[in-house]
Amino acid sequence: MSGFEGVIVSDTWLQSQFTQVELRTLKSRYLSIRNQSGRVIVGDLPPVFAKLKAFTEMFTEDEVKGILLESNKDSGEEIDFESYLRAYLNLQARATAKSGGSKSSFLKATTTTVHHAINESEKSSYVAHINSYLAEDSFLKKFLPLDPSTNSLFDLAKGGVLLCKLINVAVPGTIDERAINTKTSLNPWERNENHTLCLNSAKAIGCTVVNIGTQDLVEARPYLVLGLISQIIKIQLLADLNLKKTPQLVELVDDSKDVEELLGLPPEKVLLKWMNFHLKKAGYEKQVTNFSSDVKDGEAYAYLLNALAPEHSGPAALDKKDPTERANLVLEQAEKLDCKRYLTPKDIVEGSPNLNLAFVAQIFHHRNGLTTDSKKMSFAEMMTDDAETSREERCFRLWINSLGTATYVNNLFEDVRNGWVLLEVLDKISSGAVNWKKATKPPIKMPFRKVENCNQVIEIGKELNFSLVNVAGNDIVQGNKKLILAYLWQLMRFSMLQLLKNLRLHSQGKAGKEITDADILNWANKKVKKAGRTSQMDSFKDRNLSSGVFFLELLSAVEPRVVNWSLATKGETEEDKKLNATYIISVARKLGCSIFLLPEDIIEVWDIVVDQNIYSLLICHLD
Repeated sequence: MSGFEGVIVSDTWLQSQFTQVELRTLKSRYLSIRNQSGRVIVGDLPPVFAKLKAFTEMFTEDEVKGILLESNKDSGEEIDFESYLRAYLNLQARATAKSGGSKSSFLKATTTTVHHAINESEKSSYVAHINSYLAEDSFLKKFLPLDPSTNSLFDLAKGGVLLCKLINVAVPGTIDERAINTKTSLNPWERNENHTLCLNSAKAIGCTVVNIGTQDLVEARPYLVLGLISQIIKIQLLADLNLKKTPQLVELVDDSKDVEELLGLPPEKVLLKWMNFHLKKAGYEKQVTNFSSDVKDGEAYAYLLNALAPEHSGPAALDKKDPTERANLVLEQAEKLDCKRYLTPKDIVEGSPNLNLAFVAQIFHHRNGLTTDSKKMSFAEMMTDDAETSREERCFRLWINSLGTATYVNNLFEDVRNGWVLLEVLDKISSGAVNWKKATKPPIKMPFRKVENCNQVIEIGKELNFSLVNVAGNDIVQGNKKLILAYLWQLMRFSMLQLLKNLRLHSQGKAGKEITDADILNWANKKVKKAGRTSQMDSFKDRNLSSGVFFLELLSAVEPRVVNWSLATKGETEEDKKLNATYIISVARKLGCSIFLLPEDIIEVWDIVVDQNIYSLLICHLD
């Protein structure tokens, strides 16, 4: 089913050292070795571990072999999965010691071999946020308000409903709430469906969930639950920090070139730019570069509030010599702006980055202090993309981030221009394809290094049989949107076809012929027909798909119990089509599909999305 399901290890301590997704990844590698020889021996491990990106920079293959033989004298000794995990932990510990204590992993997040302390201030703030925004929810109100001094947050999170509802607060309409299982008592299957829907939807709004599985949420691991909640709330608070939602932000720049740069900034950087804009006008001489050490003394906040809300502030906060007293006065002034108190004076003084960011974002929402300059507004309008390009950018950006690459993509067209992100993606979907010795990691000062990275991206694409006639690395460096989108579509499609090929290998024991679009189309039609339904699709561009009926029948054919037909319509009117489309997306994610689309993408039969949707559904069916 879903790629989020758990792997159970008999040794509970050993299991506690990994998240579920890490266990799945490690088990997949272990099984790939066993499939080649029928069993796994100690001698098989050195080349496998040595190729992991985290260990490549730390050990040679011979060094890995030497470390493993210290505890396993015979290289021909057979090794089970748990021993394989212990060997990995041993090697990771050596790598940590060799690097001077900094942990690393081939996954985006580190494994859980250290105690994860819970930040009680953050927990209290998130509980307050939930109590405020979900107080009137028809299902959750009987459980709210939560008490931050207890574990009630984690107990409620175990059912999956809370996190799904919180995602909808952050990005309204992400989840069709008709797809959430909201019975008072959920069975394990229903609970797992909620968590699968939650994790796939979290990915779809930009959260990084590469180190979280459904079993982690069922167990309500506090640091993982809080980490996910933190990301969801951050997305909500920073939602307006872009030119599309707040065109007045154009006031922060001077010309069209600066507008282009502003478009490429992540939301938190835009927030810092906004803050420094007002601080400079208020006469604050320092530059705030972070939401931690640079705001600990509270001075920046005092200047900011003086600039934005002089009627509620004044020189009193600046006159305070004690940072805690100043912080307390700053929060009192902010509350007069109706800013929810996300932090305490102690959090300001100690420089809590997440809570300080939330605090500044709240100030922005209530009083951004920006004006509308019609001349500058035209800059922003000129820089916006057409609807189709924006749609594709969103789809591919979210897909890349879902892979768990080390680099997070905020603006697709800007962030891929140095080639590094694309190399990371290629390494994820075609292990060993990238020659990292020929790659240059950002920041890259020399332009030709960017071209070298992008040239390797093109070379690998040609090796993977992408259609790249007259395409060069410099086209990516120059930000050619049409060519970048064409490359990424082929990359996503290759990734899905490879996964289908691997699943076929695991399920049937042989690779067979390559899977084509025609194979996918035939599978979908046969699946629906076998289930006794009459809908059929002629192609990925079939206009009849806009009703949503075929997708609902296909979802039901894969898992009969997942579709509630009383909620479906015939899709004859635009309103009915939208109802079906929103339901389809949530049901597909609930079933385990990782898809990055909006209801209108189905209604308008965007073939890239239709293609991806059915690929994902087939992957879930075979997994």
